[in-house]
Amino acid sequence: MKLLNFLLLIISFLVFQGCTVKQIKIADVKKYPQNPSFYIKNLKQNSIDTKKLSQSYIKKYFSPWDLEKASYSKKEAMWGNVYSKRTVYLENYRKIEQNWFKELITNANYEEYNKAKLKAITTKNVDFRVLPTNSAIFYNPKKAGEGFPFDYNQNSRVKINTPVFVSHFSKDKAWALVQSHYVLGWVRVDSLFFVDDEDIKNFKKYPLEVIVKEGYQTFNINTTENLKVGTFFPKIDDKYLLATNSGIKKVKIKENTIEAFPLKFSANNINKLLQEFIGEPYGWGGLNNHRDCSSFTQDFFTPFAIYLNRNSKAQTKGYKYIDIYKMSNKKKKEFIVNNAIPFLTLIYLRGHIMLYIGDINKEPLAMHNMWGIRTWDTLFSRGRNIVGKTVITSLEPGIELRNVDKKSTILSKIRGIVILEK
Repeated sequence: MKLLNFLLLIISFLVFQGCTVKQIKIADVKKYPQNPSFYIKNLKQNSIDTKKLSQSYIKKYFSPWDLEKASYSKKEAMWGNVYSKRTVYLENYRKIEQNWFKELITNANYEEYNKAKLKAITTKNVDFRVLPTNSAIFYNPKKAGEGFPFDYNQNSRVKINTPVFVSHFSKDKAWALVQSHYVLGWVRVDSLFFVDDEDIKNFKKYPLEVIVKEGYQTFNINTTENLKVGTFFPKIDDKYLLATNSGIKKVKIKENTIEAFPLKFSANNINKLLQEFIGEPYGWGGLNNHRDCSSFTQDFFTPFAIYLNRNSKAQTKGYKYIDIYKMSNKKKKEFIVNNAIPFLTLIYLRGHIMLYIGDINKEPLAMHNMWGIRTWDTLFSRGRNIVGKTVITSLEPGIELRNVDKKSTILSKIRGIVILEK
């Protein structure tokens, strides 16, 4: 009996350990300088004409105001209803009951899809939700890689001053289903200012400038926002147009935080922007106003008018994609060093994307916002060693850790590279 109790105690301990996550410094963060300026020497001569690219970028940015209806089908708009058929949990880690979903889906009012057909602009950095609720939706929070921060009700976060198209409203009128230039989602109505043709005309006619240094800006006693790189403002004389809940206002913006769009793709500008990203906490889908892997790459390239979609898979589209998935790890490294263009190449694997920044002694390096490294905590359960921020690493971060699955590294899962220089 004592032996049986002892074995049960050991098994319980191992299972409990498998449900935990650990924060640990990986060797790469010490080995490779975490200051992006160190890698600017890898920048090669390029033919990026950002002024030419900006014309297309601006057209896409304002495209929601040119829509007559949302460009997603009703079926696509309703895709989030699939969670009602899965075992998922709320932020209190309680399993979600069917009645909760039934009330939520009824409130979503999809029978009114594409009937409001209004134009608006965001008045704050705003979460685009999959379903019209602030509640989180998690898979099993006891498993590593699930639970916080992976809220599957979070579609994306869209910046203040972004034009949107409004499909319709929830039955309680608290939410609007809206489309920005890259995402569709549910937004709180008090995060929008509804515009008319005259507002749109005025907003479009002035040159755009773009935020290049992050931080809080207080515009008046009622309007404060933590501005992110890639946020646009039309400039009029020495002021900027800002959408607020009481209308579009002329405001001042701090010097050295905003520049004319687009920026030149130069060493100085690349370094200036990357300094804003390095070390930023991980934010799944933009949660807590932070970035995940694809919002980092998207926002880095925005000031240069290089347009990227929002998620990692979508960012492989529209540019030269080279499949290297079947190569050995050694061949992948060699191919990337010989063919990738530093600061103009993305490295893609399912669910993750990274910015290639060059090599040190033929070791390819990437800058990326990553949550953590998969581990084996026991023979039966997975764990995570948490990084949780934007870092510069090799393609095998954490390879030195005892419990890392060395056959399942980032390098082994890389599927291809995306060359952004056309």
